[in-house]
Amino acid sequence: MEMLTFRDEKGNAAEFFILEQTRINGADYLLVADSEEEDGECLILKDTAGEEEGESLYEIVEDEQELDALLTIFGQLLGDVRIEK
Repeated sequence: MEMLTFRDEKGNAAEFFILEQTRINGADYLLVADSEEEDGECLILKDTAGEEEGESLYEIVEDEQELDALLTIFGQLLGDVRIEK
């Protein structure tokens, strides 16, 4: 499983495992977990960087409608994995 390290503006690091990724309506999304174990905490991240920027800029998806739609899509992509809100 691929692991990613994210850094905030203060340089603090957090590591996440990428469970799945998808592209919808021109936006890239990642489903990440803080653990490889079954009961890990998951987040859905959206790349908010513009195409002209060289690096991705991920933000946590907080909009309820967008989050519900993405949970359905990631659930279908993963098949045998149960994702709870």
